[in-house]
Amino acid sequence: MSDNSTRELRGPELVEQWRDLLSKHSTVSCALEKSLQGTHGIGLSEFETLDRLVDAKCGKYKMSDLAQDIYLSQSALSRAVARLEKDGLVERSMCADDRRSIFVALTDAGRELHTQARDTHREVLADTLEP
Repeated sequence: MSDNSTRELRGPELVEQWRDLLSKHSTVSCALEKSLQGTHGIGLSEFETLDRLVDAKCGKYKMSDLAQDIYLSQSALSRAVARLEKDGLVERSMCADDRRSIFVALTDAGRELHTQARDTHREVLADTLEP
């Protein structure tokens, strides 16, 4: 049997796996969004941005590097960072050596909110992902 024939036979199975993955992603994302927004007043994109900043364990994170490390598009990340900055949870600054580069850093308020929201995030993951 040729590779193409094998792919054709597996096509419906692969489509079903893809749809199952999309369904699970949607279920988890919606549960996270609802819980984080309702309990902490932030969306999933904002939480994920804070979470990446905490995981980086550095004072400043270059926006271009953050964009490569997160699932958000560059524009979605920029909007999330703008909302976080407006709420006093992060600060943006220009790179002294390269004026095109922008750094993002957590504020104390951002770190505190992340700590509170992390437990909610992990509880929802456990409720929706564990069998």
